[in-house]
Amino acid sequence: IFKNMSKRAGEMMRDDLDAMPPIKVSDVEASQKEVLAIARRMADAGELMLSGGADEFL
Repeated sequence: IFKNMSKRAGEMMRDDLDAMPPIKVSDVEASQKEVLAIARRMADAGELMLSGGADEFL
């Protein structure tokens, strides 16, 4: 992600992440599942192309 950002924006994001409190693993996993579901819906609608097999995202 940081490679696709300007140096200044990357530094600001790193600072923000460092200032955040710890996040529960269950919250992270739930968010990952939500992002994956959205990506799969977009791929099915032809709005997004996913490379690799379906098992890669499980």
